[in-house]
Amino acid sequence: MTPHLRLILASNNAKKLRELQPLLGPLGLDLINQGALGIPEAEEPHITFVENALAKARHAAQVGGGAAIADDSGLCVRALGGLPGVRSARYAQDAGRHPAGVPREAADHANNALLLETMQGKAERHAHFTCLLVAVRHAEDPEPLIAEGHWAGQLVESGRGTEGFGYDPLLWLPDHGCTAAEMSAEQKNAISHRAIACRRMRELMALHWGLRA
Repeated sequence: MTPHLRLILASNNAKKLRELQPLLGPLGLDLINQGALGIPEAEEPHITFVENALAKARHAAQVGGGAAIADDSGLCVRALGGLPGVRSARYAQDAGRHPAGVPREAADHANNALLLETMQGKAERHAHFTCLLVAVRHAEDPEPLIAEGHWAGQLVESGRGTEGFGYDPLLWLPDHGCTAAEMSAEQKNAISHRAIACRRMRELMALHWGLRA
């Protein structure tokens, strides 16, 4: 096994850290939340997942002085032209439903309520989660590793389940007969968009960074 590598997660979302740790753990990585190092959140001004993830990864690597990984994720709804997309976490805030800085749980509730309201009466219910991971060895790494995963389903008309976070209560998974929020963490980590992206990222890190389980 290769020596442990400290990898800064460019996020202050504790639930995201808990999801990513077992998914990237086989490579012997010491994944640490940027908040534990006093690194402030980066600006996310871009309109694509990959641009935002790259900006966050480079910011964390610059301030933290080491390798970093960023996850830019969101829910893309076909009937809404891909929205809320990169603005998924700020969907209700952008619509003036709550001020900036509210607790994550309150923002999730407001986002879900707005999406359900927006989707009322729409027959097209297809939606998918996107996870875009970018990892850099240092802030000026000319070869960022980029891995993407998707997890598709149908939007329900009212939230179901208490596991997970974000829009998990709204995405119905026909093959499993439940929403993402009705799955255990173990089930979700085996099949989610983040799990798919992490498997691809592990392959890239093994190939390009020389990391091995």
